[in-house]
Amino acid sequence: MTDELLSVKHLVTTFRTADGHVQAVRDISFSVKKRETLCIVGESGCGKSITSLSIMGLLPSNGFIESGSIEFEQQDLAKMKKQQLQKVRGNKISMIFQEPMTALNPVLTIGYQLREPLRIHQKLSKKEAHKKGIELLKQVGIPYPEKRMKQYVHELSGGMRQRVMIAISLACHPSLLIADEPTTALDVTIQAQILDIIQNLKDQLGMGVIMVTHDMGVVAEIADRVMIMYAGEKVEEGDVQSIFENPQHPYTIGLLKSVPDVDKPSILLEAIPGTLPNINEEISGCRFHPRCPFATERCKQEIPEEYQINNQHKVKCWLREDAKNDSDFQVISTT
Repeated sequence: MTDELLSVKHLVTTFRTADGHVQAVRDISFSVKKRETLCIVGESGCGKSITSLSIMGLLPSNGFIESGSIEFEQQDLAKMKKQQLQKVRGNKISMIFQEPMTALNPVLTIGYQLREPLRIHQKLSKKEAHKKGIELLKQVGIPYPEKRMKQYVHELSGGMRQRVMIAISLACHPSLLIADEPTTALDVTIQAQILDIIQNLKDQLGMGVIMVTHDMGVVAEIADRVMIMYAGEKVEEGDVQSIFENPQHPYTIGLLKSVPDVDKPSILLEAIPGTLPNINEEISGCRFHPRCPFATERCKQEIPEEYQINNQHKVKCWLREDAKNDSDFQVISTT
C-alpha cells in the first residue's frame, strides 16, 4: 500500500484572455505523501497559487486544465464534474487561503462558518456541529472559543482570523491540506505560531500538506520537500536539505542568496536581476535565461532536459549537462 496521497502529472493550466490562450502552469509533475509537507516556492506570479487552485478545482471562470492529471485517492480530480469535486473539497482536501478577510464571510458569525462544512460533509446536527466547532477553535489555540463562535470576522485580529481559517479547513479531518501563503501580513511571532499549529496538526491527523510560499525562511522551518517554480514551470525539486545545501538551478541559488543569514551578517544580499516575465510572454529555450548570469546560446534556444541528481533531487538546467558522465546524474525526461 502506497503512502502517496496526491500525484500530479504533466499539468497544464491555461487562461482565456483577449490575446488568446496563455499557459499559467506549464507541464509540471509532483507528488505528496501522507505526513509530508511539500513547499512550492517562487516569486509572485510564477504559478504557485494557480497550481493549488487547479488541484482544488477553483480556477477563475476563464481558466481551465488543458491537459494532465491530478490523481487523489485513485481518482482524477481534473476529470471530475463540479458536483463530484464539491464532495472532495473541504472534506478530503482543504485549503487555507492567503487573506482570511476575503476568504471568510463578513456577514456570518464564526460559528456559522465552522458549522457549515460539518453539517454538509459530516451530516452533523446543528448542536453537534456547534460543539465540534468549539473543539476546533480550542485545537488551533483560540481562547474563549464559545465567545468567538458568536463573533464576526471584523472582531478578530489577523492572527485569530488565520487560526479560524485553519479550524474551518480541518473541520472534516482532510487527508490533504493546501496552505496558500498562510503567514502573509502576520508578524513573525504569529507566523511561528501558525506554522507550529499546521505542523502539529499534520502529525496528529496524518495529513499531507502543500505549502505555497515565497519565503525561504518558512521553507526551512516546515518543508520536507521543496518544488521551485519559475514562470509557470518546475525548475528544481528535492528534499529540503538538498535544496538548501546543494541547490542546482541558478534561480534556486538566486532565491537563497536573497535571504539574509543571521549566522553570516557580513554577507551582502544579492538580488536576482530583471523581472518575472508576463504570463503571455513567449520565451524560447529556458524561460529563466534572460535573467540567468550563466546562460549560454543553448539555454536561449532549447528547453532544458530534467536531470536526476539523486533519488530525491531533480533539476531542469543545461548547466547539468557537464555532469552527464557522473554516475549520480541521468536524464529522466525531455520536455
